[in-house]
Amino acid sequence: MVFSARKGAASLLAAVGLSVFLTTPAEAATDAELAFRWAPVHYQDTDSSDYDADYLSTVDFDGEWTTLNNWESQDDSLFRLTGAAYYSVVETSTHWFIAYSFYHPRDWEDFPDPFEQFTHENDMEGLLATVRKDGSAFGRLEAVVTVAHSDFYSYVPAGSTFTGGRENVDGTLLVQDQRPTTRQEAKGHGLYAWNGAEFPGGDGVVYVPAATGEVPSGGNDRSVGYRLVDTFAAGGLWARRSDSATFAGWGTLRGDNGKNNAANTAWGWDDGNDGSDLPRGLLATDPAYLVSVYFANRGDFSLTYTRNAYR
Repeated sequence: MVFSARKGAASLLAAVGLSVFLTTPAEAATDAELAFRWAPVHYQDTDSSDYDADYLSTVDFDGEWTTLNNWESQDDSLFRLTGAAYYSVVETSTHWFIAYSFYHPRDWEDFPDPFEQFTHENDMEGLLATVRKDGSAFGRLEAVVTVAHSDFYSYVPAGSTFTGGRENVDGTLLVQDQRPTTRQEAKGHGLYAWNGAEFPGGDGVVYVPAATGEVPSGGNDRSVGYRLVDTFAAGGLWARRSDSATFAGWGTLRGDNGKNNAANTAWGWDDGNDGSDLPRGLLATDPAYLVSVYFANRGDFSLTYTRNAYR
């Protein structure tokens, strides 16, 4: 545990150092600064039968963008599984909308799946943070929508005016070190707001935003840094959206272990029963409209984008 504690301290120092920088920007916050400010403390459950299959990483963790070999590459060299999350920021005159995407090379089970019904290669689930522009550098967090398989879940932090709209509010968003907190299942990786409880089974990894991504020391490491990766970076995930080595279709990652082509990026996420006016991918591409439908009592709330690179 000495190694874990030392690594955790390094993560915390890096995060604190960057946080101090972010609190006193010379001018308006950049997208990277906004994303870091609101990046969640992330409670990743692990399964002891194959705990490293629950580590966070990036789509190109193995050094290339072919996603048909990511299942096989997942456990080749664990040092490559450095903690990371993708982010994108779009903006209206009243709000920033920040989508965070957490990637795993495997969506897996701890039982055999000979008919390939319960597992699949690649997995990406995440959340949308709605942040009001209130005149401060980083605004005020008003709501979060998380992605768990084919369902979205709505949460508001204490003090938010947002109430349930078409969708009910599923709970109160807990805050830790002024950040939202999230939890993610082992194996299937559905993502929800953290409920303040211990990990199921007692083991898991706590990922904290940091300047550098780290590899957990094991399946029960309570402070591991994860870095933020811009979805819109040159040569990155969005830039490769039409690359057939990575994508099987619009927003769908290519994979052939378990169910074929079963993982989606943020612009492919969909809640299966929230209405025909909320098509697949809207959480990333038109988050203002989705939030306007999901929540009521929003106050001043613009639907017109001043900036949206998905369009």
